[in-house]
Amino acid sequence: MKIKTKPSTYPEVLAMKRPKRAKPLRPNRVLQVLIRLLSIPTMLKTHFRYRKHGMEKIGKKEPMLILMNHSSFTDLKLAHKIFFPKRFGIVCTTDGFVGMSWLMRLLGCIPTQKFVSDVSLVADMEYMLKKKKCSVLMFPEASYSFDGTATALPRKMGVLLKKLGVPVVTVITQGAFARDPLYNGLQLRKVDVQADVKCLFTAQELKEHTVAQIDAALDKEFGFDNFAWQQENGVVIDEPFRADGLHRILYKCPHCGAEGKTVGKGVMLTCTACGKAYELTQLGALAAEDAAFTHVPDWYAWQRSQVKQSLEEGTYRLDTPVRIGMMVNYKAIYMVGDGRLTHDETGFRLTGSHGLDYSQSPLASYGLYADYHWYEIGDVICIGNRDVLYYCFPQDGAPVAKARLAAEELYKLKKRRRAAVSV
Repeated sequence: MKIKTKPSTYPEVLAMKRPKRAKPLRPNRVLQVLIRLLSIPTMLKTHFRYRKHGMEKIGKKEPMLILMNHSSFTDLKLAHKIFFPKRFGIVCTTDGFVGMSWLMRLLGCIPTQKFVSDVSLVADMEYMLKKKKCSVLMFPEASYSFDGTATALPRKMGVLLKKLGVPVVTVITQGAFARDPLYNGLQLRKVDVQADVKCLFTAQELKEHTVAQIDAALDKEFGFDNFAWQQENGVVIDEPFRADGLHRILYKCPHCGAEGKTVGKGVMLTCTACGKAYELTQLGALAAEDAAFTHVPDWYAWQRSQVKQSLEEGTYRLDTPVRIGMMVNYKAIYMVGDGRLTHDETGFRLTGSHGLDYSQSPLASYGLYADYHWYEIGDVICIGNRDVLYYCFPQDGAPVAKARLAAEELYKLKKRRRAAVSV
């Protein structure tokens, strides 16, 4: 899938008019039926099935907030299978509107910017739920899972849920990640997919629970591990390309410490610096003589600990040449040339031609929008604010996964230090 791009200059893009916020539309019934029909082949290929838990507590016409884990591009097809013919709006990242805003609005999509404070989003969700009497689907992780485990949820989600005051339903999939992990370059594997659909809270139960209790329940529901699920259920993935792109996740060698030197190709992950090689087995484990790790999420968690340590010691720094795309409206992603992106304890700084100089505080967001092979352009790091988003495509192979880990850990570090000072 591609996105419309257009060459421009930084001053030209800054001068462009921003789109006005429009009320979301109730999903078009014809388009809803069309999506359901187009989803049938995928449902058949994946032998999709789902289990309901407590859904009888929700009225047939009662609007609800659907919280779904974000595993792959298959997710929306699964949601339409589960809830059809019930209509639901979809909280969607703004880049999905580029070049097709009219269609996205007819689908009931509600635009928002990932990891950017957006107070109008809550109003739009309330409007859809209360005025249009229409359910809303939201991916609270905001980004696809990199390593098959849950991406950090925003704190105090319970505040939002209590404010909306409608039943909360969770959809947790199994197999969707294994079938189409983001790192694998959109190469589909033959994996069956299933899901658990659960009424987590009724409207009355939300009133009876505290914000902390609601957050704890959400954390429990989103406490999954797709690689562990594959191994525990004996799910065989024998495609010869299953390790393609695995270096996007596992970018640091635990044997020699080199970064950006691992290569995932075929069924192997190899460090070109020291020659250490791992096989990604048919059950999703890592196999090697004297293996440092046998579980992908454990390796990824170790990388997080390494980033955290370098932040605490003041030695972490990202400094990479990038191609820069800007988004200020839904007409195109405007490519404004080359620049440089740095990231350290002071946050992000992006510089480019024609005076482009943007800085972002570590406390601007608890997470980072980073993605692989974004719209077939390249791996991306996205920063920005409500006025403009900057899509930065590293040109030297800098691992965007490390930047995401660093942004998450730096936010937590700054929060801890601020709390310590205020005591």
